[in-house]
Amino acid sequence: MSKYINKVFTGLAERNQEQFEFLQATKEVLESLEPVLEQNPEYEKASILERLVEPERQIMFRVLWEDDNKNIKVNRGFRVQFNSAIGPYKGGLRFHPSVNLSIIKFLGFEQIFKNALTGLQMGGAKGGSDFNPKRKTDEEVERFCQSFMTELQRHIGDCTDIPAGDMGVGAREIGYLFGQYRKLTNRFDGALTGKSPGWGGSLLRPEATGYGVVYFAQKMLESKERDLQNKVCTVSGSGNVAIYTIKKLEEIGAIPVTISDTKGAIYQKTGINLQTLKRIKEVERGSLEDYMRAHPDAIYTPIEKYVDHRNPIWSVPCYAAFPSATENELTKEDAQELIKNGCVCVSEGANMPSTPGAVDVFLRNNISYGPSKAANAGGVAVSGLEMAQNSQRQKWDIGRVDEELKQIMHTIYHNANKAAEAYGHPGNLIFGANIAGFIRVADAMLAQGRI
Repeated sequence: MSKYINKVFTGLAERNQEQFEFLQATKEVLESLEPVLEQNPEYEKASILERLVEPERQIMFRVLWEDDNKNIKVNRGFRVQFNSAIGPYKGGLRFHPSVNLSIIKFLGFEQIFKNALTGLQMGGAKGGSDFNPKRKTDEEVERFCQSFMTELQRHIGDCTDIPAGDMGVGAREIGYLFGQYRKLTNRFDGALTGKSPGWGGSLLRPEATGYGVVYFAQKMLESKERDLQNKVCTVSGSGNVAIYTIKKLEEIGAIPVTISDTKGAIYQKTGINLQTLKRIKEVERGSLEDYMRAHPDAIYTPIEKYVDHRNPIWSVPCYAAFPSATENELTKEDAQELIKNGCVCVSEGANMPSTPGAVDVFLRNNISYGPSKAANAGGVAVSGLEMAQNSQRQKWDIGRVDEELKQIMHTIYHNANKAAEAYGHPGNLIFGANIAGFIRVADAMLAQGRI
């Protein structure tokens, strides 16, 4: 790490000592930018790094709501508007008990580069709450969303900040949020993405992240004259990203054999039954324990039986792995197990799901590794396409959206790969994605002056 980069990171760490996830994300990016700064001294002169790691705006607010028993509940709400140099703020809302300022800042920082890589005009932001929508009634979720949006609507708009969904925020939550936004602002505009296609949403938005992760993996493997057809794949998680990663893998002839949730993990040698999974998670909103009733041939491991707290999914022999649950879920030991069992490709569906130790293992073993800011950009890419459709008051057919998504994912791969080669790290898509995204944002910041 150069003297300048070290100075920037040291100052950042002193100001954000308890924000582990945020510091992890910024350190990875800053370390990869050294060759760029050496060749472009104007970035240091303009203090681009200092400006980049500090959010343009951080909003924290109280969310007051009432449960079905008339009890008053209080949660915290967040919106971190990180960088708007290349377009209005864009990033999802996460509802999960683990949400805190560090999580939101790490996600918002990553979103800057992810959005830049798509080539679309979107800045970086993230938001959410420590509210847990699980085991809440529809009426409770509705009341919470209405209270959350009562404050958030002051800070968003189709030309300012356009939130979307993330963990815990699906079609139900987006509907409640948009309804309250419309009531309070008297506007029907593109201030939220992830809406239902019947009232302004884009086709393929629920599928986009999962599909994009697979398209990116295909492109990585294609460069080595490999493919996923008839190959065993492991997928973690069982939410939106995991479900549609599995769907696309099945469509191209791969065999996804694992899923997981907060209670345990499933391994089914013959392949995960997508219909059963969608019924449990999207209709019944149940846990994977219910999966066993329909498929007794599957092996279920409850979380309390995990050895050393490690998800058994990563011990299953596979050709490709798709970590799609949450940050830092895949450890150095898990990565070593994957390599030992024949894994040649990892494409990240969750945000920063691999620890730094795991990433080192992947790079040292020269596997095809797609970092999340590149591989899982499909969701925000289609959100950007939804923004375009809203602006034009149009609705594109599913074939057009899918083709646009595929082309964006391929472009992200090519741009990241090209940047990695240009700056002395051929094949390292972490460096490539960070560098390609940074240059686009940094040049826009320089062009717009000292703001």
